[in-house]
Amino acid sequence: MSELRINDEQLKPIADKVIAGERLSLDDGIAMYRSPDLLALGWLANSVREKRHGDTCFFNVNRHINPTNICVAHCKLCAFGRDPNAPGAYNFALEEIYQRAEQGMREGATEFHMVGGLHPDLPFEYFLDLMRGLKKRCPSVHLKAFTMVEVGYFSRISKKSIREVLVALKEAGVDSLPGGGAEIFHPRVRKIICDHKVSGQQWLNIARTAHEIGLRSNATMLYGHVETEEERVDHLLKLRELQDETHGFSAFIPLAFHPANTGLAHLPPTTGYHDLKSIAISRLLLDNFEHIKAYWVMLTPSIAQIALRFGADDLDGTVVEEKIYHDAGAKTAEFTPRAELERLIREAGRVPVERDTLYRPVDRSKMPPPPGPRPDVTISINI
Repeated sequence: MSELRINDEQLKPIADKVIAGERLSLDDGIAMYRSPDLLALGWLANSVREKRHGDTCFFNVNRHINPTNICVAHCKLCAFGRDPNAPGAYNFALEEIYQRAEQGMREGATEFHMVGGLHPDLPFEYFLDLMRGLKKRCPSVHLKAFTMVEVGYFSRISKKSIREVLVALKEAGVDSLPGGGAEIFHPRVRKIICDHKVSGQQWLNIARTAHEIGLRSNATMLYGHVETEEERVDHLLKLRELQDETHGFSAFIPLAFHPANTGLAHLPPTTGYHDLKSIAISRLLLDNFEHIKAYWVMLTPSIAQIALRFGADDLDGTVVEEKIYHDAGAKTAEFTPRAELERLIREAGRVPVERDTLYRPVDRSKMPPPPGPRPDVTISINI
């Protein structure tokens, strides 16, 4: 590794802490966000990353499935949600979702990533039936399904407690939870961008309960909208505190806000500078998170490659049919083949390792061949 050069005097005591393996503070986080010395932050984050993972970079073969985009929340940050009768609104029947899932399994997916809108009319039982049906048809595929926001909504419409909802989902086949809906935890920000979602504290409480019953989850932060630097750091430290308590988070994903087609379209998009800074600071503050993702869908593959030298150790996965950020103007592909992810990782000087959702290595040579199409079903899905 090259020698550390620091041009910002405020970073020198922070660098000493990082090199000594000491935990960083709220003030340290704010100082890092305000520092213009991106390369020093990147060097420090990369040093932590390489101590943990060497040159390894993880990825998985997954498929995104969004059962519905009909949503009652009407968040300003969102370009995905629709009213029931709005143009582009959809709600897949269970059989349509099963067809997409079976296609994904035939393509080698080891994970289904499933999130959707807060539908005003679908009962909780619909989602339990969905999980049971998927687990029956695709028993080898990990079901990473439903954000803390969706779990909170299921609790409301079913009149069940959060714990009861999570236990029912786990019994129906949910294996872990994605990390979306966290946005920024501070009440000031949530009132502006997502006033009808669960609060930041409720998000954390739902994650805590999920971890307590044995469901792991991811965690996210949506940055680049109306939040302050202090609110970003507060968000990260709240995640770090919960991880100290439960050890239930598998990975953290910093998510760049895409303003196009949202109620905040007047805001500028994030820059590569701020994207890389967010990756690096996340790696440095979240000392108890094993993995930091560079989500290529939001960052672009090019910035995601560079992020592998700024603290990230994971590029996420093949994705397939990503809708949420493409509705908000993302110009990246909706699908990247395994071979292309491996090429991106190797060209960034890292060693690709295919993983499952829980970061266990996947050995394709030992996996059973995927099943062929069911004779009574015609598949016509363009990927």
